[in-house]
Amino acid sequence: MRKRLILAVFIVGLLLPFALKSDNAKAFPGSNRDEECEKLIEQAVLSLDAGQTVENPDCITNPGLSAMDMRAAYATMQQYPAPDFPHIPFDEELLTARKYRRLVGDIQIYSSPNPDAAVVETLPPGYHHVTIGAVLDGWVQIGTDRWVKSENVEQEDISQLTGVLIDRTFERPFAWMIAPERPSSYPGGPPNENLPKIERYTLMNIFGVEVVNGFEWYLIGPNQWIQQLRVAKVKPVQRPAEVGPNDQWVAIDLYEQTAVAYEGDDMVFATLVATGLPNWSTAEGLFKIYQRWNTAPMTGAAGQAEYYLIQNVPWVMYFNEDMALHGAYWHDKFGYRQSRGCVNLSILDAHWIYQWSEATPEGAAWVYVYSSGEYRSDLPDWAVRAPRK
Repeated sequence: MRKRLILAVFIVGLLLPFALKSDNAKAFPGSNRDEECEKLIEQAVLSLDAGQTVENPDCITNPGLSAMDMRAAYATMQQYPAPDFPHIPFDEELLTARKYRRLVGDIQIYSSPNPDAAVVETLPPGYHHVTIGAVLDGWVQIGTDRWVKSENVEQEDISQLTGVLIDRTFERPFAWMIAPERPSSYPGGPPNENLPKIERYTLMNIFGVEVVNGFEWYLIGPNQWIQQLRVAKVKPVQRPAEVGPNDQWVAIDLYEQTAVAYEGDDMVFATLVATGLPNWSTAEGLFKIYQRWNTAPMTGAAGQAEYYLIQNVPWVMYFNEDMALHGAYWHDKFGYRQSRGCVNLSILDAHWIYQWSEATPEGAAWVYVYSSGEYRSDLPDWAVRAPRK
């Protein structure tokens, strides 16, 4: 009886106003099993409307929120519609201190800005990111006596992402949107076309959780649900035993792609990261920052298609052999795996952690790399947090 009552409260209270929708609506996250679940929920709605006794559809594995839970959640939504943690200051000078560019095409480096000058190097195929100096009549300087044609130079997509300062007790879960979409009106449902799309890097409070077909759905507002694959959720983690009660440490969650800075047991900062791709996974474990550089060059995978050469990587903090926390000026894809093993941060976030960790002698703050979940192989393309080949 309780099971039936919960379903009635859950479906009638949240689903009925949205049950009759167009035939071309798509269920989340796009697989057949979700579409089947949506049909079962619709049938349950119609049966309830006809006064029939209804059991929970099997795909609703956790009916979750009761009527009282929902009432409390709605009251909290009115008071705290969105996280109000302050962002770290936006410092445009930090972003523009250097002129970041990427090199494209067949790249030859000349000794001077002249087509008859000596070619000092031909770069192999790969990923080439540089900082430039002078620009002169179709030529761009990338180092002392090193020039390339301007046709081989493109603007970088520099992220303006800034993390948030956790300046009070952590009271409720929050997350960043990483795959823009309109909320659904009920867990497991299609996006509601009448609601505005939530853009990437939007911060959201999480007021409740339901599970449909093994996926969590987060209640982020009145009758507004977002599937877990579209967000990066900040999850508190227990301080490792080796880390002292007053020590600085950074927790890197490989599953959620987040970084959280702690002082002892207190969260002080949180942001998004981009860790190693499947073939270059960021190693889990507890480490200490052992070397720091304001800027440093990085190169690797010589002779391979994945060869990369990056000049002036900002705010570098090595913690595990050649793995480092550092700023990344060559992409704006935080919340997804992107690197060759390092932990990519936006320039502004990397600078904040770099300065914050100076309070530890020699800047040797702890770095704890772990995973709060396991990646699934049955996801639709939009939900994969690493590019598919």
